[in-house]
Amino acid sequence: MSLATVLEPLQRPLFTLLGTSVSATEVLGFGSGALCVWLVARQHLANWPVGIANNLFFVLLFTQAGLYADAGLQIVFITLAAYGWWTWTHGGGPGPEGLPVRRTTRAEWAGLLTAGVMGTAALTLLLGRLTDSTVPFWDALTTTLSLTATYGQCRKLLESWWLWIAADVVYVPLYAHKGLYLTSLLYIGFMALCVAGLRGWSRDLAGRRPRLAEVTA
Repeated sequence: MSLATVLEPLQRPLFTLLGTSVSATEVLGFGSGALCVWLVARQHLANWPVGIANNLFFVLLFTQAGLYADAGLQIVFITLAAYGWWTWTHGGGPGPEGLPVRRTTRAEWAGLLTAGVMGTAALTLLLGRLTDSTVPFWDALTTTLSLTATYGQCRKLLESWWLWIAADVVYVPLYAHKGLYLTSLLYIGFMALCVAGLRGWSRDLAGRRPRLAEVTA
């Protein structure tokens, strides 16, 4: 049995939304993606395996839609998920304590900004020359924003939520333009969950400061 035969049921249309067929892959991506962000907002470790499943569904979905950078991005996400899973359980090192929420340093911001600009420029050029992408810049921009946000999530950087919100603002019209209306609606929900995650992590960080002051006093 070939891989195409195995995947064929996931690619079948389940229903029509705004005149466009919605596949099982998109529905599964919708559900697993929403669950993943909800778990991240609550700093629940299960977000990582759920996120990996979501990445696999989106590899199929984005390849079909011609969003090649977003499809390739999912493979990188799986690697980052393994890294994030480890850092959340080991505090970034061999110790037993979990990783605490913290703010992004100036050095980290400089590194993320440099990587974002260079990554967007390189991917835009690559997609424009080597693929039939009709939206090379926007595909590249959302890819780099998502990668920097995921890195921040792995390190529990509070500002990673702002990067996710920025990416979602672009994702919503991009996916609608590509006819992925259910996924576009999903990313509207993601924005709401990101706001909730930002508030939750902010409260966690604020609550840790008095405890740290007591310890150091």
